Amino acid sequence: MEAPVVTRLRSPRLVRLGGLAVACALSVGAAVGSVAVAGPPDRHTRATAFQRLATFPVYRNSTDPQAETVAEITAASTDGRTLISTDSPGQRVTFTNIADPARPRPADGLDVGGEPTSVSVYRSYALVAVNTSGSFTQPSGELVVISLANRSILTRIDVGGQPDSIAITPHDARGGDYAAVAIENERDEDVDAGEIPQLPGGDVVALDLTGAPTRWVAERIELTPSLIGVAGVHAPQDPEPEYVSINDRNQAVVTLQENNAIAVIDLPTRRVLRAFTAGTVDLSGVDTVEDGAIDPTGLLTGLPREPDGIAWIGDGFVGTANEGDLAGGTRGWSVFDARTGQVVWDAGNTLEREAIRVGLYPESRSENKGTEPENITVSVIDGRRYAFVGAERGNFVAVYDLTNPRTPRLTQVLPVTNGPEGLLTLPARGLLVVSSETDVPEDNLRSTISLFRLTRGAPAFPSIESASPGGVPIGWGALSALAGDPRRPNRLWTVSDSYYTPTTLYPIAVPRNLGPGRPALITGAVTVTENGRPVGVDAEGLAARAGGGFWLAAEGATGSQNQLLRLDPSGTIQQRIAVPADIAAGLTSRGLEGVAVTGTGRNEQVIVALQSPLSSDPAGITRIGRYTVATDTWTWYRYRLDSGSSVGLSEIVSLGGNRFAVLERDNLAGPASAVKRIYQITVPTTPATDPVPMVSKRLVRDLLPVLTASHGWTQEKVEGLTVAGNGRVYFVTDNDGVEDATGETLFADLGSARKLFGTR
Repeated sequence: MEAPVVTRLRSPRLVRLGGLAVACALSVGAAVGSVAVAGPPDRHTRATAFQRLATFPVYRNSTDPQAETVAEITAASTDGRTLISTDSPGQRVTFTNIADPARPRPADGLDVGGEPTSVSVYRSYALVAVNTSGSFTQPSGELVVISLANRSILTRIDVGGQPDSIAITPHDARGGDYAAVAIENERDEDVDAGEIPQLPGGDVVALDLTGAPTRWVAERIELTPSLIGVAGVHAPQDPEPEYVSINDRNQAVVTLQENNAIAVIDLPTRRVLRAFTAGTVDLSGVDTVEDGAIDPTGLLTGLPREPDGIAWIGDGFVGTANEGDLAGGTRGWSVFDARTGQVVWDAGNTLEREAIRVGLYPESRSENKGTEPENITVSVIDGRRYAFVGAERGNFVAVYDLTNPRTPRLTQVLPVTNGPEGLLTLPARGLLVVSSETDVPEDNLRSTISLFRLTRGAPAFPSIESASPGGVPIGWGALSALAGDPRRPNRLWTVSDSYYTPTTLYPIAVPRNLGPGRPALITGAVTVTENGRPVGVDAEGLAARAGGGFWLAAEGATGSQNQLLRLDPSGTIQQRIAVPADIAAGLTSRGLEGVAVTGTGRNEQVIVALQSPLSSDPAGITRIGRYTVATDTWTWYRYRLDSGSSVGLSEIVSLGGNRFAVLERDNLAGPASAVKRIYQITVPTTPATDPVPMVSKRLVRDLLPVLTASHGWTQEKVEGLTVAGNGRVYFVTDNDGVEDATGETLFADLGSARKLFGTR
């Protein structure tokens, strides 16, 4: 390779490369039908796991808690005690004190005069890539250097375009310290449907970090059309650099996402060593249709990987998070030999299937990019090399053992809040830091920083998962009720709400000692049918009948659509029972929400709970209903709700006789959560002088301590509660189908019903 010819500009400096050798890799795809099938991580061989320590709401670093405030990319001070995060809407970086990682504390912020896109730390400086562009056609940007000692801006360095990612030489690198900045000059997605080329094209900027920051100079490394004109490149004149990583040989690797290519650069010589295509993938066994059903049987062929995040694995391999962009996304991640450009391993459909198994699959993204792998980082912690892959739409980070880069082994899945973007490890402290950028204050979806530590013991997540008969995981989510099985003491039943269709019942096997490494297991799926056809209702309550079959409480958009459904053991609807006309007339969309059953035969009674007050009732008063099967009659009772934001009932459970337990909750999540409570009530069995008597209630358990004990985002919808035949009390949360919610499902054992309620 010829030596580069360097032409100096005022700022930045231009490096033109001639006589470049280009390594062109053939398109590498996983053959249809040959991709690996996801299976659960091997819990028996793992003595350690990453456990969640804290979930820090980023708005705590703002003076206005209702303002949009995000943490997109996060770096850490060299002592690992302070986090520095980019806040694009606020045009600033924020600081978070993690001296105690289990109790992060806000530590203010600093205006950087533009949109920060990435940050990295070099010694006592934070290097912030800042987009100052006036338009897509006139991109500009700076590298803002901040002193961490006094949190002031030392200097600004023009990088000649819109920066997207920055990386710093590792501490143990040989041959000097460098920074590399990917200058994306991103496209306007409203022009030509986002198709490239859209000039000006991007490049990579390198900085020698010798001396004081005021002496650092940006040097442009041009990615010429002759360089990236490899197989599969979409628009070589518009490289679209996205993400950059540096190994300890001071070689930078950069993804050219929309061009489906990867380039390797030697930073000391500013020489582009090689470029290669990221290739294509054929996928079988994935969900490809957004139809309200999780159906991993679809086929996708010829998909370019279009990698976003990239990370070195040692000096010879790189891992890529294959988000996809123009062509849809391959839903996984890959390992490349950086010398030859050959794919040595690909996740195939396994990441998608793992998301299905643990209840974090976003069905609403099935026709797009699925879980959407966004970023990847690689680190050695406690002597073992790990890869961490963030799924932007699945709201999780998958952890892989990279002892052998050619055969990554999934070890666990870590749930986080919406839109995980930044992945950072602090090996000396055994920490993983995940910054999630989605922040929609009005919907109570907030940007957070999640902290995990490698510790001894089994993983706490998932607390419920599904089996994979025939290698295909059972799709599940939006669990809206729980019911004990009268015939099997360690089996429960649950049901999906209207987010999914058709309505499905799921049997759950509960281990004797539910806890870390011993989750509840969804063992099957029973489709609800009527007249031989699958049906979809808004199932919000479920009770198993002693003689077999079920009662289902179906909530409706209108009062008349609220119905009790009697199902046989196969899930077939045998009878529909409407609520009385006067009740239906007063119902809003928050109607039938829970159902319980007592007695059998002519003594069978069905008890229902309405979520919210009737329009004809006073505020704060909802109803409990008793349906007598033998006489087809209804009796109603009043129930006084606690005060709070949209507080309502979400479940009712028989405790024997005329005693019941109810779940009462507000519509708030995260730190704002206030009302998540279990009450015990007594429903009268004899006529009362009051035509609609008030039931008495007694607080049994505040669930907030249970919900917050996992150190995650407190879940809004505590939807299911039951007493199993084994005498234990269980509850489950509704994950809203991983849409406009974190998607995490919490299943918990509250202990003995005898101790909790004084029964059984």
